[in-house]
Amino acid sequence: MNNWKEENNTLIRSFKFKNFVEAWGFMSQVALIAEKQSHHPNWSNVYNTVEITLTTHDEGNTVTEKDRKLADSIDKIM
Repeated sequence: MNNWKEENNTLIRSFKFKNFVEAWGFMSQVALIAEKQSHHPNWSNVYNTVEITLTTHDEGNTVTEKDRKLADSIDKIM
């Protein structure tokens, strides 16, 4: 989780890819992991950049073990 930044009760990371197709493929992989963990990110995608923000809404919008686990799983894709 070295590339994740913790601020304002969230974990934030930006991912850059060669193009939109690679970014979309990454998002598809993250979606499958998030669904399996039943913990879904806030994210955005503009062309080759994916911005992900993790926080646990049902724990008062704070960073929890759920967020750290999902961040670790996302890091393993890279």
